[in-house]
Amino acid sequence: MSPRIVIIGGGPGGYEAALVATKAGADVTLVERHGLGGNAVLTDVVPSKTVIATAEWLTIAGRASELGIRRRDGGEIARDLTVDMGQVNARVKALVRKQSGDIAARLEKNGVDVRTGVARLDGPHRVAVGDDAIDADAVLLAVGARPRVVPGCEPDGERILTWTQLYDLDALPEHLIVVGSGVTGAEFAGAYRLLGSEVTLVASKDRVLAREDPDASAHLTRVFVERGMHLVGGRAARVERTDQGVAVTLEDGAVLEGSHCLMAVGSVPNTEGIGLEEAGVELDERGLIRVDRVSRTTARSVYAAGDCTGVLPLASVAATQGRIAMAHTLGDAVTPLDLGLVASNVFTVPEIAAVGASEAELKARGLFYEVSTLDLARNPRAKMLGIDEGFIKVFGHTVTGQVFGAVIVGPRASEHIYPLSLAVAHHLTVDDVAAAFTVYPSLSGTLSEAARRLHRMGEGDARA
Repeated sequence: MSPRIVIIGGGPGGYEAALVATKAGADVTLVERHGLGGNAVLTDVVPSKTVIATAEWLTIAGRASELGIRRRDGGEIARDLTVDMGQVNARVKALVRKQSGDIAARLEKNGVDVRTGVARLDGPHRVAVGDDAIDADAVLLAVGARPRVVPGCEPDGERILTWTQLYDLDALPEHLIVVGSGVTGAEFAGAYRLLGSEVTLVASKDRVLAREDPDASAHLTRVFVERGMHLVGGRAARVERTDQGVAVTLEDGAVLEGSHCLMAVGSVPNTEGIGLEEAGVELDERGLIRVDRVSRTTARSVYAAGDCTGVLPLASVAATQGRIAMAHTLGDAVTPLDLGLVASNVFTVPEIAAVGASEAELKARGLFYEVSTLDLARNPRAKMLGIDEGFIKVFGHTVTGQVFGAVIVGPRASEHIYPLSLAVAHHLTVDDVAAAFTVYPSLSGTLSEAARRLHRMGEGDARA
């Protein structure tokens, strides 16, 4: 008899797990209450990166005159460009529907029983969906998270918004105040400034993306300021509607006025009221599900994946957690989750990608390392494309040459980090990276050169 798997949640952690389980011969039911794809497809990654892609095209158009491209009447292409926000968001919603539909078709093709409804645990081996109940040999919880609401700053969906509500705007905000300078806040603040909004970014630290590589954070902070963004230090205590728009009162009493406010202050897990405690699933003080490196919860046969676990809020990590959970419960070979191998990206313009250990982590661990940093502007392909900013950093062990980690700041950094992700995952050395051929001219040539500069690094001074 085939193992019976029930998955609650249709985001990356849920639908990837379903595909793995059906391929292994399990009988899989997936229950989703909103739509397949979860936050990653419906309200977060796909829609936000689509808006950012529109903003990035505006920056490309802005470089047209440098490359000798002009209108037939001799005018500059970028001068008269404007954004139809209603059309942008209509395209966003169309892409969301398409992506969600593609996932549904794939699950159906692979024999997954997809049900629409609200599910809750009725013990560790039983899931209730409405009036029905499904017995399960194993359950995977992939219930995701939602935007955190700060008391006194409650969204109204019109002027005070969470990132899930931005896609209902028909017009570009005249002045968008973004509260929160983490990944979500930085991405939207940067995108809307490029789209043409006046933007004020409220940051609790002295720079944007304070948790990222310091050089990358400082670079993006400088870029934001050069583009005319207003950076304000502090925390929001209250956000109110006014006759003209919104007023954001900071904890120090300062008041910021704008047309709209985006609250980007983190998320909370969707773990309340679904029978977790009764089934023996332990939560931490933030309501996140405690899991080990193979996605097991504290209840036997119950697993969890994605943002509801608080491991790392990335779609790629959620998908990996889901796949690991199914491999473990179905007796397949399992490689426990290793967060040291995760590649991440901030989709600002320019992008910031990172993989492996950060410099702060290397220092904390007392490891001997060297850093090779090269500006992208000196790359011949970058010159051809009009790219004049960004850099690549590679961290290598001073004795073995092993690649510890890397940071890339520049266009399509999310694509260019992959070779260095392979290097970190497979313990390659800087010489291994440097010995591989790159195309000339190409942006990836700078990756090779950065690695090449670390050859025989042990003969110089090492950092520790």
